Amino acid sequence: VELSRIHKFAGSMLIFWPYAWGMTMAARSLSIPLNAYVFNLVYGLAGAALLHRLTYSGAGCIWNDILDREFDKQVERTKHRPIADGRVSVPGALVFLLIHLVLLTALLWPINSLAWKIGLATVFPLPGVYPLMKRVTYWPQAWLGIAMNMIALVAWSALHAKLAPAAGALLAGCWCWTLYYDTIYACQDKRDDVQAGVKSTALLFGQHVKKILALFAGLLVTCLTIAGALNSHQAPYFLITVVGGAAHLIWQLWNLNVDDVKSCLVAFESNGFTLGGIVWAGLFLDYLLA
Repeated sequence: VELSRIHKFAGSMLIFWPYAWGMTMAARSLSIPLNAYVFNLVYGLAGAALLHRLTYSGAGCIWNDILDREFDKQVERTKHRPIADGRVSVPGALVFLLIHLVLLTALLWPINSLAWKIGLATVFPLPGVYPLMKRVTYWPQAWLGIAMNMIALVAWSALHAKLAPAAGALLAGCWCWTLYYDTIYACQDKRDDVQAGVKSTALLFGQHVKKILALFAGLLVTCLTIAGALNSHQAPYFLITVVGGAAHLIWQLWNLNVDDVKSCLVAFESNGFTLGGIVWAGLFLDYLLA
């Protein structure tokens, strides 16, 4: 349970929401029947739960835990992870990882060629490289933004079998969102990361971190607005997704203390459990009314 982070579902939701957003935008543009839409949504939730175990280092993925076991021993928040403290062996973790990879590949098998190719990149090379990025650059969150959010294109292309400008705008917004919430998450470990030699945008932005977070939040809202216009969304989308999402981001930033671990965790989890749902709610209502 600890190794797969089943008990930390916020990370799974952070992968699921871009999929749900992309799926709902595509379903609206193609007038997909509700039963087919719901099936694809649940299908994606299962994939997001599995993919989270492989990609999202902030919640402690299997692959990340294997590569970062020496780093984890030096960080207070992570020193008791199962591999770092010796409760799970590296070979055992690799077997567990292989099981997840097989299941993910099986989930991708039925989809069309374009979605299959994007899906393979989402499962294998992108997550695989991510844990190495924080060793060489202060922008590992930029790579994570690609690895986490390509699933939005998988969702879109699974229905459309081709990409469109609206999908690109959505992907850009999701990338900005990941920069936003994972920088907040990284703020929890700033002191330990300096000692361990781990790089992050939280350290790079320093005392300007909250201003830059506001910038990425603004870019997310801008990209959602552009994506909605390109996909011909109507008032429910712009009122709930755009305006409601912007209001929640303002609330997050107003209450965030980047030097307080608990405050950072609350803001991070709010993205997985609240903001993602607000954005999806506007999309879903607009889909139903259309």
